[in-house]
Amino acid sequence: MFQRARVLSAAVRGIDADLVYVEVHLGPGLPGTSILGLPDTAVRESRDRVKAAILSSGFDYPRAKILVNLAPAHTRKEGPWFDLPIAIAVLQAARMLPEVDLASTLLVGELALDGGVRPTRGALAIALAARRKGLRRVLLAPPAAPRAALVEGVDAVPVADLGAVVKALSRAPDAPAALSRAEALAQQPEPDGDEPTLEDVVGQSSAKRALVIAAAGGHNLLFTGPPGAGKSMLARRMPGILEPPAEEEAVEITRIADALRVDDTGLVRRRPFRAPHHTTSRAGLVGGGSDLRPGEATLAHLGVLFLDELPEFARDALEALRQPIEDGRVALARAAGSLSFPARFQLVAAMNPCPCGWRGHPSRPCTCLPRDLARYRARLSGPLLDRIDLSIAVAPVAVADLSARRGDLTTAIARTTVMRARARQRARGPRENARLASHELERLCPLDAPARALLDRATERLSLSMRARVRCVRVARTIADVDGAPSIAPAHVAEALALRWPGGPGA
Repeated sequence: MFQRARVLSAAVRGIDADLVYVEVHLGPGLPGTSILGLPDTAVRESRDRVKAAILSSGFDYPRAKILVNLAPAHTRKEGPWFDLPIAIAVLQAARMLPEVDLASTLLVGELALDGGVRPTRGALAIALAARRKGLRRVLLAPPAAPRAALVEGVDAVPVADLGAVVKALSRAPDAPAALSRAEALAQQPEPDGDEPTLEDVVGQSSAKRALVIAAAGGHNLLFTGPPGAGKSMLARRMPGILEPPAEEEAVEITRIADALRVDDTGLVRRRPFRAPHHTTSRAGLVGGGSDLRPGEATLAHLGVLFLDELPEFARDALEALRQPIEDGRVALARAAGSLSFPARFQLVAAMNPCPCGWRGHPSRPCTCLPRDLARYRARLSGPLLDRIDLSIAVAPVAVADLSARRGDLTTAIARTTVMRARARQRARGPRENARLASHELERLCPLDAPARALLDRATERLSLSMRARVRCVRVARTIADVDGAPSIAPAHVAEALALRWPGGPGA
């Protein structure tokens, strides 16, 4: 006699999740378990974990030929997250469970040998997939439940072991209760406050000014200076002066982080700051690989992507950033399929002025030959530099200034300035200045006659591309917002032009 059961689960692909149907067929033949549906090694090993967990939980393991099918069959299944749905499907097919509700419930989780349920990555994406399919409940490990509970309309039920799963499915009186969204938000840890501050930076008033302008408008920024001048120090203070993410943005940041690793830190309340090493490959930077995993550009979504030693990155990796800088998304197409990942980040980069690093230093001579300098500059293409709105030279701090006052610009003041500038931008439209479309400039960033004349002269004399001209207008609008000015004045255009680097570094 044949016995069948079907349980709903999900597979994380990229940063999203797709529904997976776990079908179990019990029939006559030699006892054993086979798993179909493109399983990887971790999924094939589920047969032994599931058997041990079922026996440890006080159930009998059926002595039959067990066939497990993970549908759709053409989608590759990875990870141990199908242990729990396979175990429940086996028990249901063997008629060992009481009357249970499986039609509207999604199960996901790894099983320990003693029947305990371990957390899965992508709990938030899985809960979103359940809501799209009209499912009402998700059963998963307690550490992952708070993130799944962030999705409205889906009950996230924390289950510690296989016995608790059976109780939850059968609606037993002592079954674990679903975690509400309010409870999930209350459990999320607040930021610990241990972040770099501008108070640590001595001098560098012009660099701090550029940092505030970049943060206020969402503009890309490049620091250039000799080693030890403070380029990286300044860049790492960018997240501290940005607006905290709104709840919707925090959920999006959490969804990306949660889809890539098993974590129980709850809702991410800080904007991400990613600083990959310059040896990072193209796939590591923008995503790719055989499994189409997102890269650092996606992990920096709604935050900061910091590229230190910019010319040392592989040329193809940097060129691959041009599309996400413009579009805010990474589109990957491979033989295995195609995916699109969000990548709306703020680029902050740092580089030396020359290979030896000492070009322009007040006391140390540069030892680079002209051909070395030309080769160094050629590592960065014109189209990439054209997408960087602000460039600032960071000079070494003089010894006499080390004991001087560190300046009046604190992180709190800078953050307040940035938030006020962002509020002015939101009053004009839904996007920050750096993302304004060209057709929106005339309406949202009008130039008076003197300002337009100045920009026209600069466009001709500096041979600015149309992209560079548009970006100058956006930066000028941001400078006006930072200064609290209602309109763009010639002084704002002049500062925006001064903060660009016509022709690339060293020009």
